[in-house]
Amino acid sequence: MAHVIRDDRPADKAERYAEVEGEILAVLDGEPDLTARMATVASMLNDAFPDYFWTGFYVVDPAKGDELVVGPYQGTLGCLRIPFGRGVCGAAAATRKTQVVEDVHAFPGHIACDSRSNSEIVVPVTDAAGRLIAVLDVDSTKHATFDAVDAEALERLTAKVFGAG
Repeated sequence: MAHVIRDDRPADKAERYAEVEGEILAVLDGEPDLTARMATVASMLNDAFPDYFWTGFYVVDPAKGDELVVGPYQGTLGCLRIPFGRGVCGAAAATRKTQVVEDVHAFPGHIACDSRSNSEIVVPVTDAAGRLIAVLDVDSTKHATFDAVDAEALERLTAKVFGAG
């Protein structure tokens, strides 16, 4: 049976994010494991937003320092490794700034892990000390899915979940 997205969420995007954030924080209360935290965030965000096509994390590879390796995610096959500075995820990692891309095919150096992806948001994830530990990557098959509302909500969520907030 195919996964069925919930349809009982608020229609307003900001309200939907606020509701899901509360649920995520409640589920993760007391859970110290980083992988469990990432898997839960990816799963619950993916379930809450029907336009999310790929939702997950690329984790900084501690052995390399300047390369991301795929972490917990929901969706089709992701790229396994992404160097800092390459593609949308690499740009977010290198600049430590959220990337909101309306059309990924127009993004210089875009890495097409799945050609069905048309827009993307990537949020740098830092720990309590401000060290980059991962990026949260969300893709959509639609163009211009993501905006400042998504950026603010996902930045706030990742700060609360991963200790920088």
